[in-house]
Amino acid sequence: MKRLRSQEFDLASFLGEKGVRATPLRLRVLEILMEKGDPLSHTEIFERSAQAGGAPDRVTLYRTLAAFADSRIVHQILGTDGTLRFCMHDPFRPGCPGNHPHFLCRICGRMICLSDQALPRVEIPEGRWSRANNC
Repeated sequence: MKRLRSQEFDLASFLGEKGVRATPLRLRVLEILMEKGDPLSHTEIFERSAQAGGAPDRVTLYRTLAAFADSRIVHQILGTDGTLRFCMHDPFRPGCPGNHPHFLCRICGRMICLSDQALPRVEIPEGRWSRANNC
């Protein structure tokens, strides 16, 4: 994902286009996600937000991230370590649904998007699987 700077991109307008109200916390969270460019956990976002201007309420941060996911501003990735991470969609790449693989380093715990690689699409033969087969 292209790293964006808030000066080049109007975050409040972007949120408005997505039907999300721009609050100081939401703007700060978006700036953090844009600056990093890679998926971040709730804890990582919380710590960076606290450094940038005061610790947010953890529940409010969870709700903010859920609102971003519902509005398709971010996508969520559940790592093999059981941690849910959030990554902002590239607003300059229409339809960026997070439909790409992610790499999780088992040594340092860092996750990166491999956004230049598409996930494979698997076609299931019609009629092969159904509710009648108890699945």
